[in-house]
Amino acid sequence: MDTPEGWTLEEGGKALVRRFEFKDFSEAFGFLTRVALHAEKQDHHPEFTSVWNRVDFRLTSHDAGGVTERDVRLAEAIGRLVR
Repeated sequence: MDTPEGWTLEEGGKALVRRFEFKDFSEAFGFLTRVALHAEKQDHHPEFTSVWNRVDFRLTSHDAGGVTERDVRLAEAIGRLVR
């Protein structure tokens, strides 16, 4: 399974991780809202933290014990949503 562009596998290979930075809180929150709407439709919800202008994601499929194609597809979709 290939790691999507801009994402890395965390140590141990259990999750895809990526940080996004924006000009301010409003831009970061708007992006996170778009991700949330997409994730809800896909019924695959990411782990994330948001601090002012930064959003950090950790994508894993807990029931599978690691990264699956669902995580890769969500990572790719998040990459498209940030553009």
